[in-house]
Amino acid sequence: MGKRSMDLLLAGSLSLLAFPVIVFAAVLIRVDSAGPALFRQRRMGRGFKTFHLLKLRTMRTDPGGPAITLGDDPRITRVGRWLRRSKIDELPQLWNVLSGEMSMVGPRPVIPEVAAEFRQHYRGLLTVRPGLTDPATLKYCRETELLADVPNPLRHFKTVVTPDKLRISAAYLHRAGLWTDLCVLVQTLLALIAPPRGCGSHLPEPPRPVPVAAQMLSEEPAP
Repeated sequence: MGKRSMDLLLAGSLSLLAFPVIVFAAVLIRVDSAGPALFRQRRMGRGFKTFHLLKLRTMRTDPGGPAITLGDDPRITRVGRWLRRSKIDELPQLWNVLSGEMSMVGPRPVIPEVAAEFRQHYRGLLTVRPGLTDPATLKYCRETELLADVPNPLRHFKTVVTPDKLRISAAYLHRAGLWTDLCVLVQTLLALIAPPRGCGSHLPEPPRPVPVAAQMLSEEPAP
């Protein structure tokens, strides 16, 4: 079985199981705040081709604001906090996998601005489809909470978290295969059931600061 065949099999099966959960969550979203239940955001895909990533909306639809969730963002709704903690908001991305824009396992898709700023690194990573999960995603499974505890979340995200994610994802791609992908998926499932203590808490210090982007997209953030 090839990687794409595995993606279709798993994403198709999980979509059927997840559909009632998505519908229930969508109802809660509409009751909790005004706006659509589904959220779309441009992300960078394979070969630097953009696509619209699908998520359940976890924020108010107020205009403006940065495109990255940095810490305890006041725009997150009550239902949205639960959806983010449980990762249920990510379930619609199974449709991105079915459409061929994403894979089950691969580097997490980022907004175009981040891909442009770190283009040298993403040139190698985006030779494959971005994924729902990978080892970097597992390490930073509580990234939002982590950034809430640092003095300058944006600087920390750009100089510490992102470089470390790029390093982990690149290292994984060198040895990735169907078996390792299955192992990552199992680890992801276990992390969702019982998140490991200290998840993402041990961060390496960067050798030098990385320039911070001056302006981010005024779309709803997503981790």
